[in-house]
Amino acid sequence: MESIIFGVLTVSDTCYQDPAKDKSGPRLRALINESFANAQVTESIVPDEKDLIQQELREWIDLGELRVILTTGGTGFAPRDVTPEATKPLLDKECPQLALVIALESLKKTRFAALSRGLAGIAGNTLILNFPGSEKAVTECFETVKDLLPHALNLIGDEISLVRKTHAEVQGSAPQRHICPHKTGKGNDYDRNSPFPMLPVQEVLSMIFDTVKRTSNLDTSLWQLNSPVNIPPFRASIKDGYAMKSTGFSGSKRVLGCIAAGDAPNSSPLAEDECFKINTGAPLPLEADCVVQVEDTELLQRDKHGQESLVNIKVEPQAGLDVRPVGFDLSIKDRIFPAPDPSPVVVKSLLASVGKRLAIPKPRVAIVSTGSELLSPRDQPVPGKIFDSNTTMLAELLLYFGFDCMHTSVLSDSFKQTKESLTDLFEVVDFVICSGGVSMGDKDFVKPVLEDLQFKLHCGRVNMKPGKPLTFASRNDKYFFGLPGNPVSAFVTFHLFALPAIRWAAGWDRPKCSLPVVNVKLLNDFSLDGRPEFVRASVISKSGELYASVTGDQISSRLQSIVGADVLINLPARTSDRYEAKAGEVFPASVLRYDFISKYE
Repeated sequence: MESIIFGVLTVSDTCYQDPAKDKSGPRLRALINESFANAQVTESIVPDEKDLIQQELREWIDLGELRVILTTGGTGFAPRDVTPEATKPLLDKECPQLALVIALESLKKTRFAALSRGLAGIAGNTLILNFPGSEKAVTECFETVKDLLPHALNLIGDEISLVRKTHAEVQGSAPQRHICPHKTGKGNDYDRNSPFPMLPVQEVLSMIFDTVKRTSNLDTSLWQLNSPVNIPPFRASIKDGYAMKSTGFSGSKRVLGCIAAGDAPNSSPLAEDECFKINTGAPLPLEADCVVQVEDTELLQRDKHGQESLVNIKVEPQAGLDVRPVGFDLSIKDRIFPAPDPSPVVVKSLLASVGKRLAIPKPRVAIVSTGSELLSPRDQPVPGKIFDSNTTMLAELLLYFGFDCMHTSVLSDSFKQTKESLTDLFEVVDFVICSGGVSMGDKDFVKPVLEDLQFKLHCGRVNMKPGKPLTFASRNDKYFFGLPGNPVSAFVTFHLFALPAIRWAAGWDRPKCSLPVVNVKLLNDFSLDGRPEFVRASVISKSGELYASVTGDQISSRLQSIVGADVLINLPARTSDRYEAKAGEVFPASVLRYDFISKYE
């Protein structure tokens, strides 16, 4: 399928007045980009006014370029909820069954879905769907229809060959390539499918942010602090030069002495034909009001001790020239932090600049690896066992991102030992990051242990590769991340889920918790998987454009694929008409390291 242009229309009086409050529109954009690699998204916000909603929709329809328009908001029972009324007159065909599917799936989540009046229909060659206005609701609605959209658009566009191909697959005359990511079971001898639904990456992230509490109340303990001092606390010279009165003229002046940084302000009388030699950062004499830099002077005479005694000032002195006034950088009682920024470099530097020290608590984290087959890197090789790399890797990643690891341990595959260890750890830490023991094996005891310890299992599988068995659980203000045991799976899921959660708990702003994302152009073809895939790749810069090269075999057990890995390319799942990511195509990529460009050409 060629590039799909989506329109996302947020209908809300509040968001129209303050676009920063729009959560559902950006959420839909993220879901579209995650699900359709060939998508473009046009966005707009309108108030709850029927005429304005209809005008925006009509303009988009008349363009003839948008294939799908998703509205969010204005579908409820309130007097100003008029999105369906604005949409209906524009439709050539209504699609009641599509609206019914959305409603039925939403009702499985909450009975309040019965109060949504969204329409589905076709206007020209454009499919229009009305979604509710909450971030959670649009996520659920989009997940319900996303797999139907390609076929629906093929039908609307009369793409006969693609329609027949899909029909053949559904009817069994073509190879079956798709297994529903939400297929679940009991996980017992009779039904060995996992009982956990395979959730989308963004839905899991939203769940994590909604669950994790902030252990550092930086809003009150730090960002509200006022400065106890002025910076500088005195009038300071900006340059090396000569301090003097601006009422004097240029010409020769007698040098009374030298003032260095760290000296006390000089209170000696100062005539208009006199000056003091002064260093950068030194306090101005009390009677001086300007500094003339060395470059604008000429030495005329030294005394018998070799010290300067007479200089020629070659420019006219001006009041305030090269002088930093008291409190120029920061005035007393001003906020130390003009905006929240939890970076340790920022926090510690600014506090030091005003002579303050403040202990800022960080989330307490423990690292655990599970597996009877694991040996410490310090042990001797043993037949049937392998060296544990995950504990070292995860502890180093924590340190790399500015967090401390309080404890590391390797556990054998034992329900009793796992329970005892987690019980003890959660007495002293906020987070346990565990690798292994979360899949469907006979010795995967982590999930049963968590349930026995009264943890709520929010997530047991994620629709991604690598990292499908990722587990997230919580109990009060304690949090558990069960990462898959394969090293690369642990590496990827730490970056995508555990790190954002720890940053959020530490007081970071939500947009900065996840890895930054850049667009990269593929240098090589890559076969798509049935799940969205996060591929390790190195990045080079060519004439200002970023190009990514996949780092060899991507099997999740091959830790060498992190060598030279600058980014995780976010590749979409395979679809019935798209099996490969082509060289030259552009994809979003999550940045893994600060020095993420390996080469410049």
